[in-house]
Amino acid sequence: MLMNFNDVSKLIEGGKLLHVAGSEDLLRKLPKGEWIGGSTEYFMSEQGGKVSGDLLFVTEFSFENFSLKSYGVSEIENVATDAFDSGFSILIIPFDSGVHKEYSENAAQFEDMFMKHVVGWISGVNLQKSGQMPIAVDGKTGEAFSDKAVALHLELPAGKTAFVNIINIFEPDENSPLITFAEEGFSIKNCFIDGREVVFADYITENNLNTQLPLIGDYSGAKINTSFKSMENGTVNTYAPVFSGIEYRMAKNMPDYAAAFAGHLEGICDENAVFSCNCILNFLYGELEGKNIEAFAGPITFGEIAYQLVNQTLVYVTVQ
Repeated sequence: MLMNFNDVSKLIEGGKLLHVAGSEDLLRKLPKGEWIGGSTEYFMSEQGGKVSGDLLFVTEFSFENFSLKSYGVSEIENVATDAFDSGFSILIIPFDSGVHKEYSENAAQFEDMFMKHVVGWISGVNLQKSGQMPIAVDGKTGEAFSDKAVALHLELPAGKTAFVNIINIFEPDENSPLITFAEEGFSIKNCFIDGREVVFADYITENNLNTQLPLIGDYSGAKINTSFKSMENGTVNTYAPVFSGIEYRMAKNMPDYAAAFAGHLEGICDENAVFSCNCILNFLYGELEGKNIEAFAGPITFGEIAYQLVNQTLVYVTVQ
């Protein structure tokens, strides 16, 4: 829930185990304790979508067994092996950091990655303010990192099981050509359109593609979005890397993004959700400020983690 700084400080000082999202400024001022945090000023609250630099979104956990750890580029490969066999982990990674790149490009190959439940988000900034830095905070030490990820590893009680869920409102457009890439990463020069090499930025411009819609990759049957960030000097920049060997199509056209998002979520309220996060692009393109999406309260993020990095999705965890 959204709370003010003083109330969150009291929870921490009272020994509560917390996941906290809020502005860089507020996170740096919170007292030390059993918590992890990430920077964002965008939230989905019980009262609807909200933008605030004065409030913090807090998720409290009552699990007895847990651990807090930070991970640099050379340690992030251990995040799943450090997780409990029965439980789930919340991982927060600062946007545009080295560990963000490392996780985005290689998480699928990390040991135990799909044997443990790893979820989380990419921290960011208020897009309307300058001078901010995406951070992740280890509340136990009080350290705020721009170049490290933090994780809260949680063990569930006997008889309880965690489930990771992804809500993706997009479908690949069957009329879209197959798009493939020889080079991998977040910045793309060339691509192959049905096998023919072209400059990707030129192809987007010449075909008037709607870059509010993502590319959708076929990952052995799983549909994974890669969202567009910008086009600069003939280079297409994305919020997640593209991979060679994956076939992509553009998403189906969505004339009314806000209505489509609301319609897709209708009836999916899950009262067992213990954690959720939603993409900044859904928030902006879906015009979610002031709108309620029922049980899915949490931070609005610059990328979501459901084992590997995903885009333009809502990720949530249930415990049953």
